[in-house]
Amino acid sequence: MAVVLSLCVTLLAHAADEFSFDLSAYTAPSPFELHGYAELRQEYQSLDEDSPLYRLNFADSGRDALNRSIAALELSGSYRNGDSRIAGTWHGEQQHDELADHGAGRLYELYLAHQPDAGTTVEVGKRAVKWGKGYAWNPVGFIERPKDPNDPELSREGYVIAAADFIHTRGGDLHTLAFTPVLLPVTASVNDDFGQETGLNAAAKLYLLYRDIDIDLLWLSNGSRPGRIGLDFSTNLAPNFEIHGEYAYIHDHEQKVLDAGAMITRSYDAQTWLLGLRYLSERETTWIVEYYHDDRGYSEAQMQDFLGRVDTASEAMLPQLRSIGQTGYTRPTAMQDYVYLRVAQKDPFDILYFTPALTAIGNLDDDSWSLTPELLYTGIDDLELRLRATVLHGDRLSEFGAKPNDRKIELRLRYSF
Repeated sequence: MAVVLSLCVTLLAHAADEFSFDLSAYTAPSPFELHGYAELRQEYQSLDEDSPLYRLNFADSGRDALNRSIAALELSGSYRNGDSRIAGTWHGEQQHDELADHGAGRLYELYLAHQPDAGTTVEVGKRAVKWGKGYAWNPVGFIERPKDPNDPELSREGYVIAAADFIHTRGGDLHTLAFTPVLLPVTASVNDDFGQETGLNAAAKLYLLYRDIDIDLLWLSNGSRPGRIGLDFSTNLAPNFEIHGEYAYIHDHEQKVLDAGAMITRSYDAQTWLLGLRYLSERETTWIVEYYHDDRGYSEAQMQDFLGRVDTASEAMLPQLRSIGQTGYTRPTAMQDYVYLRVAQKDPFDILYFTPALTAIGNLDDDSWSLTPELLYTGIDDLELRLRATVLHGDRLSEFGAKPNDRKIELRLRYSF
């Protein structure tokens, strides 16, 4: 009898195994998606009381150091219904330091996308367009906000646009063609920081996959910004060795510059370009190096003229010079020639989820530079710990030497969901 019962149990178990199924495999995916991160950052800045830009930004504070706490939240979500999808991203930050409290929330993206067939997509709304192949800079990013080369992977706010993508895939050397026309309005209340209020701007990108080379041809109409054309490319010279580049020609660019103590506007045709390499070694060391040139940047003499005036100005003149600085002199990488290097090593010494990295940005016009070593650990589920230190070096009237701080340490804790 026991043998019979044992045989029955075995047969039932075998039958259960044979006919079992995973119910979740037949469950339709949810039309809703929500993800994002919450982040805490603590910064310590060692201020350089002798630097020109310290006078411009911290002259009244009398401080030699600044501690800043930052809390950030970024939410991205989407809802899909058939061939249509609504997606958006919101980013908010609250900062506190010894001088001020500041908080703001911005809607980075909110757009409706409709895909009537596999080769056609239409999008309307606020969208962060990303054009170009460069890692730290994008000379052909005609309709996007500039990257921060110190942290180029940060998300950025988009512009309100209407765009479409038409993709055609075929055989042969010219494998894929894609055309992306874009309309971008500028009014007193829409995209008002893009440029002059001129109504509607048009832009377009033509993408070609020719053999193994990605090529983009890009155009922006003359309107809120000067008209421009450009191209970019990327291809692999070897399985782990990529080369990329960008070039843009800007017609009739206008630059505000100090001349004999007065602000004037110069108009000229400008070129800007980038050439870069990316290499991944067998030991999973990633090397990125880029050279960047921009005719629209300030020359060494122009930057020294501005910084020298700040250095010797009376207290009464500082507000005016602060306003002049905001026209372009104090923006990141405001000069003409730069080199960027980043080296990152994944899991060194068999320490899993640990990635140390080193980033250097050199100003080739005045020989100043910044150096940022970094430690990143991702070994705890959904958590990321990053410790960075930045050291700035240069002559007193050079770009990095004139910064208000000469050292900065940052600890970031990010929880992703």
